[in-house]
Amino acid sequence: MVKQKEIAIVYMCAGISSRFGGKIKQFAKVGPIGETLIEYSLNQATNAGFTKIIFIVGNKTELPFKEKFGNDYRGIPIEYVLQKYDVKIRDKPWGTTDALCTIKDIIACPFVVCNGDDIYGENTFKLLAEHLKKENDEATIGYKLCEVIPDFGKTNRGIFQIDNKYVESLKEVLSIEKNNLSATNNTPDDLCSMNIYALHPKTVNLLSKSLKRFKLNNKDNKKIECLLPEELSNLLEKEKIKMKIYPSNDLWIGVTNPEDEPIVRKKLIEISKKT
Repeated sequence: MVKQKEIAIVYMCAGISSRFGGKIKQFAKVGPIGETLIEYSLNQATNAGFTKIIFIVGNKTELPFKEKFGNDYRGIPIEYVLQKYDVKIRDKPWGTTDALCTIKDIIACPFVVCNGDDIYGENTFKLLAEHLKKENDEATIGYKLCEVIPDFGKTNRGIFQIDNKYVESLKEVLSIEKNNLSATNNTPDDLCSMNIYALHPKTVNLLSKSLKRFKLNNKDNKKIECLLPEELSNLLEKEKIKMKIYPSNDLWIGVTNPEDEPIVRKKLIEISKKT
């Protein structure tokens, strides 16, 4: 019997949004049968064949996550890693690159990393897991811009620059409006990032070196964050990693504000009726 290749799913769940008044928004019940955001995502991910779950948690989320999930989910073992920071010299943690680098000393297999408060689609997880079984390069998913921006108001998105199915860079574009994409030189079919990546341990080692330099260069700034998309883009531009991009056939759904909850709940009910 051929042993299944180990592939981990890593969820970044350290932060608590101030918009939710101290509540953990990953625990918002949005699924058709009362599943929380994180449970709905986990159900999609576990169907993709991951062999380990890692939760990157913070001081305020560590205990609630451990109480809710314990040591396994649907028979898949769970590990918890705490993102720490010195509250005496920092107003907030060092950001998503710092969060990911907390697993540097425990990760020994390829993995998919994503946000714990986004729903990416079951096919998305399967696609990235299959990539990691066969390829040594990194990978990501590109969602069409027109499908991940609000109908009204402005938003920011990371837009991929692509050459022959590989990412050249990832640029943050500010104040994008659905009805006026030309103002930011965008098109509806531009592929953008929703912070889900298939990576290898070697890339975490590269990121940890970048993080060390970032912290040294910004040691007096209490608020600045080292953001994962920017650091991955730096590695791509320096040709230290290669990252294949797959256009998504799934619907991305995220909760930013409490008023998003009923909208997400309605979408998930509609999806469940179709399947």
